[in-house]
Amino acid sequence: QVQLVESGGGLVQAGGSLRLSCAASGRTFSRNAMGWFRQAPGKEREFVAAISWSGTIYYGDSVKGRFAISRDNVKNTVYLQQNSLKPEDTAVYYCAARNSLVVVPTPSHYSYWGQGTQVTVSS
Repeated sequence: QVQLVESGGGLVQAGGSLRLSCAASGRTFSRNAMGWFRQAPGKEREFVAAISWSGTIYYGDSVKGRFAISRDNVKNTVYLQQNSLKPEDTAVYYCAARNSLVVVPTPSHYSYWGQGTQVTVSS
C-alpha cells in the first residue's frame, strides 16, 4: 500500500521558516516526479513546487525565491523549506507523486497524495 505522510507543519509568525517533509512508503519514488501543493479555505488547490527524479525543479510564482524543494531518494523523502513566510501562505500543504519522470504543475496529473499538513502564518 502506497502512503505519503507529510509532517513539519505548524503555527509560525510572518517572516519565519518551516521545513515540511513527505515520507513515502509502499514503493520507491526515486524515479518519479514529486510535488507540493496547497489549499486554503474556499480556494482551489494551488501548485507550490515540484522536483523530478534527476533534480529538475519548478516553483509556483507566489513562492519563488522563498521556498525550496529537495529530495532524498535513499530515504524516499521530499522536503519543502519555507522561508520568509507570509500570512497568505496559510493553507493545508499536500505532498503528491506522479507515475512519471516529468514534472508538471497540474494536480490532476498526480496519482498519489498525502493527507496534508496545516501551515498557519500569523501577522
